[in-house]
Amino acid sequence: MRVITLTTDFGSQDWFVGTMKGVLLGVNPKATLVDITHEIPPGDIRAGAFALMASYMFFPKGSVHVAVVDPGVGSERKAIAVKTASYTFVGPDNGILSIALANEKIKDVRRLENEGYFLKSVSHTFHGRDVFAPIAAHLSGGVAVSKLGPKQKGIVQLPWSTPAISRNRINGEVFYVDRFGNAITNILNTCLAGKEAEVFIAGKRICGVKTFYQSVPVGKAVAVPGSSGFLEIAINGGSAAKSLKLEVGTAVIVR
Repeated sequence: MRVITLTTDFGSQDWFVGTMKGVLLGVNPKATLVDITHEIPPGDIRAGAFALMASYMFFPKGSVHVAVVDPGVGSERKAIAVKTASYTFVGPDNGILSIALANEKIKDVRRLENEGYFLKSVSHTFHGRDVFAPIAAHLSGGVAVSKLGPKQKGIVQLPWSTPAISRNRINGEVFYVDRFGNAITNILNTCLAGKEAEVFIAGKRICGVKTFYQSVPVGKAVAVPGSSGFLEIAINGGSAAKSLKLEVGTAVIVR
């Protein structure tokens, strides 16, 4: 029995997630299904990739991670399964798996072309149900990745900007905004371990780096080492994204 996680932009209003789970359990009734999130903004591959990267390693070894943010469904984009030393990842080859896989030792990449592991009828618009769900269920039941299709060299890489680090300055950017309005940057917490620092945006000092949100008064800005492993900018009791007009790509300087 293995864990199968689901990360999608399908939301909870429609039947999409429930139908995927029906397919998964139909193939492997003993699978344990865990929702990472289904609230990725529609078509936002970058946000889906970050959510997967921030969460996948907290699951037991052997888990199968399914990530479907797939605006290219039905097109020429490839569908893949990637076996690493600890996990298996399933999804479209559009970059959504790439940030998580940057931390993994990849052992095998396979294109999903063996239709014997798909549903009998495959739509052009719902590969989450017809391709990725049955594939993941078969994998969780012990089917080898090698049976799914031909080998593929490499995967599509999502652009990931690395902060520029000098002795007294780090140039980074906002990479993700969560539902609280916290702006998560691409600056690793480890870059600031034990150091006093201040955050600047557009040449203006925004806040200092503290250890927790309520280290500043309500309504004030603060930067904290986030649980995702990256520095995040927040407003105590509010939304940093709204108050400070932060969005994905906003340049952030830490001194």
